[in-house]
Formats: sequence, structure tokens, C-alpha cells
Amino acid sequence: MASSFDLLVAQLTVDANLREITNVLKSQNSVLESTFISEFYQPILTLERWTWQLFGKNSHQNFQQSTYFDFFRTLALFNKNLVFHYDTIDSVTKAAVIIPDTIEWINDIFTQLANITDENDIYIYIVSMWFDNLSLFLFDNPEHEASPAIVHINRYIAQNYIMTDQYKFYLSQLAQPSVSQTIFTAKQLFYIKTCSLSLSAYLFAKAQDFLYTSSDILQHLGPYYTQIIILHTQTIESWSSSLLTCITHLISFFVSCCWWGGEKNSPIRILFANDAGAGVYIDALIRIVEHKPFRQYLSSQQSSDHTILLDRTLFSLINISQNQEMIWFLRSKPMLVDVLIELAETSVYDNVCLCIFSILAEILSNERLKELKIPDSASSYFFRILEDAWNHPLKKFKQIPIYYILKLYITLSKIDAIQQTTANTNKIPLLIEMCDEYPMIFDILWALSFNHDVQQQLRSNSSFMTKLNHPPKEYNNEQIRKIVQGILWNLETTHKDRTTSLTSDEKMFDIMISYSHKDEVICRKIYDELIKTGYRIWIDFDQLHGNVMDAMAQAIERSNAIVICMSEEYRRSNYCRAEAHYAFQRQLKMVPILLKEHYQPDGWLLFLVGQLFYIDFTKYEFSQAIEMLNKELKAPVINDFGLLRICSKEEIENAEPATPFCLSTASSVSIIPKNLHEWNSTHVQDWMITHDLSQLSRVFANFNGSSLIHMYEFIEKLDLQQVVTLLQDDSVRRTGQNLSLVELSHFRSLMKQQIQSSPPFSSTLKRTKRNLNKWKHKPLVSCQII
Repeated sequence: MASSFDLLVAQLTVDANLREITNVLKSQNSVLESTFISEFYQPILTLERWTWQLFGKNSHQNFQQSTYFDFFRTLALFNKNLVFHYDTIDSVTKAAVIIPDTIEWINDIFTQLANITDENDIYIYIVSMWFDNLSLFLFDNPEHEASPAIVHINRYIAQNYIMTDQYKFYLSQLAQPSVSQTIFTAKQLFYIKTCSLSLSAYLFAKAQDFLYTSSDILQHLGPYYTQIIILHTQTIESWSSSLLTCITHLISFFVSCCWWGGEKNSPIRILFANDAGAGVYIDALIRIVEHKPFRQYLSSQQSSDHTILLDRTLFSLINISQNQEMIWFLRSKPMLVDVLIELAETSVYDNVCLCIFSILAEILSNERLKELKIPDSASSYFFRILEDAWNHPLKKFKQIPIYYILKLYITLSKIDAIQQTTANTNKIPLLIEMCDEYPMIFDILWALSFNHDVQQQLRSNSSFMTKLNHPPKEYNNEQIRKIVQGILWNLETTHKDRTTSLTSDEKMFDIMISYSHKDEVICRKIYDELIKTGYRIWIDFDQLHGNVMDAMAQAIERSNAIVICMSEEYRRSNYCRAEAHYAFQRQLKMVPILLKEHYQPDGWLLFLVGQLFYIDFTKYEFSQAIEMLNKELKAPVINDFGLLRICSKEEIENAEPATPFCLSTASSVSIIPKNLHEWNSTHVQDWMITHDLSQLSRVFANFNGSSLIHMYEFIEKLDLQQVVTLLQDDSVRRTGQNLSLVELSHFRSLMKQQIQSSPPFSSTLKRTKRNLNKWKHKPLVSCQII
């Protein structure tokens, strides 16, 4: 039958031939043979064009006939299979088959749709299938977003469907607590599913020069959208298939708006006036991810609503996790991590796994990531699919383009444990091989090059080093040039001995302010206040041009102190990391300030500032915080407790096991007695610093072993909230910092172990238990820890 397919297509006007063509296509939909496409490419093109033209004709009687309806459904499935199941067919060939040739055909279809009064007309249903296939094709082949037909369809849909009162009306129907099945007409689904899916694919492809901005769309439809998601995820177990379809494509549409808008705005702030509203919405997204029945229907491609829903919901969480003002909310959901790990282990859709690893990389600390062994599994997974995509003729892994894989890997590349895993598995040569074709890899290599082993591997690649030192013309892009300078800076080994030019006093600075440009507003205020005080300050407000690394180095060399403006964005910035590390190498006085509420330093930033006093600009009034900053800047540089100082990474790695921390004098580390009651204040401080209890070590300054035991008894017996309140007051009074509950929890665990191992264990434990029982009969009194 297939051998005469071209003859059948040549006689399309005969109904009998149409039935035979339908049978051939049904057979092909079962076997999915690529040779059919290549052998009958011209007849297939003829068939597709005939169908598009037929859609534009006023011939509703044909659509009502079973022969035509069966043909339309079969050809639609053939086109969908062409998108998902013919990996050896290039995207240009697929585009020629799926995308209509002329805008006139499209306009004829929109004219037909406008004249239909029956909301369940079968014509709407059939045309929806064709537009849906166009959207699915564009999702997997975003390079075709500039096709004249694609551009025209989406501009028309945006103006005449999405941004209309009719679309709002359908949303208002969905925003009701009880949704009747009767609202899901063919026309309503065309608006909510087909139009949303089309514009979602178009915006996700980073379409340019569009009629509206993402802010326009979010402001127009956002209140309805968020109400629908928040309301219906509370009854997720009772969703009908139609409601599932609508919610799936609404989430997909709004995710694409946020992705398309990029850094030009904060979508979460457009949709929500405050953190509380955003938190309710994030909880709704988490409910979708946690709903186990959805996972049973996951497919290996985004060809089902369940798969698209989970994929886009996870992508929403990625966008949220990359917002430094909202990431804390995800971090406050401990059960989310378990759900994500379970989903990653069971998912058959690779895009879901990519999203999950990216979210975990954002919300978990370095230590927690290592504890869960995520760096090994995530790095192994990313590089496996990256290699497959690089070796694929279409530069894809299944339907995932390399660009998307690399975009998500940028987050992982900034994690110390991932950097080490990448070095251990020798994946640097692969990245170097790809970097000319995918320039974003330079940013990845810069992040990785903070690792000592990665540095050695980069230096050993002579061709790459030649390219960095003598950039070809294609590196003339200013951003690439700056990144190359950053990589070369990390690969130099003589920063500590760098010769500084002699400068007159007029050229010296009192302070360098190191900050992320995303925190510029508050940093300008801080700069203005410090200038009024009389400080000479170096700060980069204009984003340096030329060799930015040399300019940064000179600023540090000419400054007496550096203010580290801590935030999530600061930790993620390669520029900021290079600045802070060089200031640390030069032994500049470092004064950290906290700019963002809920942020806790992590990774490399925690290593540099973990034992330093910092000013919390989120807790105090701005004027009060500035006053505290002034006092800290004027304070003499002294080491905490007279002895302790921060060790360099190399010193820690090379230290003997018996030397867990460094001393600023030549004296040896004090030997800590096993019996807690024999500890003096130095023993207590040594023990606390070596166990990462730097904040509590300040609060418990001058404690001896007996005092420490008494404090442990106090904490264990009394109401924990009351204890935390009292400790909080002392922590603020002594250190200017809020109490770290993580440290307090760690302290309780360590003290329990220490008491159990302290000889004589039985007498110490009995004494502790006796004291705890004694507390039961004593009233709680207000006190300050002395």
C-alpha cells in the first residue's frame, strides 16, 4: 500500500483515496520507519499543504464526515510522531512538513474561527491539533521561532486571543472553587490550552520584538492565574483530565513569560505584592510536585499533560530558587528535598532530572549536597547526557538541546564539590572542545577554575591556553573577553607575590566595597553614607571595562579594608569570588555586611567570613547599621580570642590530623583534656572553633568546662523557645548577629557526645541528670548569660 502512496496523494479529491491514505498513515504511526519520510517526502509535503488549504475553506460539511475526521486525526498523530520519534530526521525537514507555507492559509483559518458560533464545533477541535503540533515542534526546535508563519501565528494569538476579555472570562470560570465540566468546550480549550501552548513555546524560544512584554502579560492575567493555581492544587486529587490540561498549559505559559522576561524584571514581584502571597503560591507548586499519582503517567518526552505539568512546575521552582529574595522559602521546606530526590530516581523524563539537580544545587548548602552525595550523581548525569548531545548530529540529548543542558549546569559549576567531581572525572577536555560553539561554557570554566585540580588541567591544555592568551576574533565580545580575563586570573599562581605599584597617598583608598551589581541600590546608599563620614572609597558603579581583573587587583592593593556585601547573588558571582579571595590573600581587613534577609553565607563565602563579625542590614534601621559599620571599620584589627585566625584552604588541607586549626603565634595547639570539668576557657574556645561553633564561641566567651556543662543542662531542661530568646539577646549584644539555630542544634548534639565520652562518664552523666531533675522543681527566672 505504501508503494502507491504518491499516486494516492495525487488524487486527493476522491474520498476512497483519502481512506486509503489514512490507512497508510495509520500503519506508519505504528511502525515509525524513518525511510517512509525520506521515500515519500514530496507526497507528504503535498498532503500537508492540501490540508492547510482545506482548513481555510468554508467547507464544514467535510469536517463532519467520518472519512475526513479520521484522516485529520491520523495525520495529526503522524505530525506529532514526526516531532517526537524521528530523531534521525533533521529539524529543517520536519519544519517543512509541519509549518504552513503561507500566511494566507493561517489568516483563512483565523477567519473561519471568528465566524463560528458553536463553542463545540468540530472545526475548532481539529485546528487545535494542528496548532498544538506546531507548538510542540517549536519547544523542541526553538531555532525556528523566526519562521514567518510562526511569528505571524503568535502575534495574532497574543493580540486576538490571549490579551482579550474573552480569555479573562475563561480564566474567571476556572477560578471558581467548583468547576463544572460543561465549561470545557472546544473553544474554551482552544483559548486556554492551544493559545497558551503556542505562545508558551514562542516565548520560551526567546522570541524578539514581540507586541507585549512579559510584564504586560503577567499584569494582565496574573491575578486570575495565581488564584487558579492556589485554589485547585488544594483539591489536586479530584482534577478532571480537562482541568489538568488547562492548569498544565497555564503554568507552562506563565513559566515561559518569566523565562522570556529574563532579568529585566522580577516576575514574582509582579504577581505578588508581598512575601506571604508568594509563599502561598510556592506552596501550591510544591503540592503539584508532591502529588505521587502524576509520576505514574510520566513519559520519556513532553508528549503528555502530566509530563509537561511536572516539567514546567519544576522549571517554575528553578526560577524561584534563582531569586535571592525567595530562595529562603524553598530552603524552609525540608520535605521538598526528599520528594525531589525520589522523583529524580524514578523519572523517565530526563528534563525532570535536570530541573531537580538544578533546584537542589540552589537550595542546599555545600555540606548537605555532599552528605546526600548529589555532586557525584549530578555531575555524572549532566556529563553523560552532555556527551551524548555533543556526539548527536542534531546536538541534542533526546529532545533536550545542548544549550538548555549547559544553562542548567552553570548553577552546578559554582558548587565546590561539583568542581572537584568535574576535575576527578576529567571532563574539562570535553568542555574545552565545545566552548567555541557554545560560548557560555567560558562562564562555566571560569567557575570551575577556582578549583586547584581544574586549574592544573586547564594549564596543561596548551592549545586552550594559547587561545586564552591570544584570543581569536570571535572572542571580541566584551562579556567573553571579561570572562577570559577571569579564567587567566585564576590560572596565575603568583597573586600573593604580585608587585604593587608605588602610589601617593592621594591614590590610596580607605575602603573597597565589593558587591554584586544586582544589589546596587542599597550599596549606593551605603557608599553615600560612608563618603559623608570622610572615607575614601573605591567601588565599581559603572561595571569596569578593559582588564577588569587588573583593575580589581589594583583597587584591593590600594585599599586598607574591604566591605563584603553578602547576598545570594554575591556568592554566585565569579567576579565577587575573585575579589574576596584576592582580598583574603592580601590579608586586607574584611568587614562583611548582610544585605538580604534570610541569607546565610555558604560555600566559599562561608569559608572566608565564617569567623568574622558582620553587620546585619536587614535587622537594624539603616542609620543604626551604618553606625555599626563605622565602628567596625575603625576598630583595630585583632584576632578573635587573641590567638585564632582564619586558615587558608591550603593550610587546612596540609594540616596534620592533630592540628585542626591554625594559630597566629608560634605556640602549639593546646591539648584538650578528655574530662570536660578540666577544661579552661582556652580549651572551650579551641573545641568550639574546631567544631564550627564560631558564633556561640563568642557568646560563651570565658566559659570553662563546668560552665559549658551547666549551660548544656540549662538548654536541655528549660523551654527551648525561652532559651532561644535569652540566647538571642546575648548573641545580638555580644556579636551583633542573630543566633544561629543551626549552630545551637549542632552544639547540643556535640555536647551530648562529649559528655558521654568524658571520663568518668557515669559520674558526669549522673550529675547532669541530677541537675536536670533539679531544674524541674525550680521556677524559670529571667536572666542574661554571663
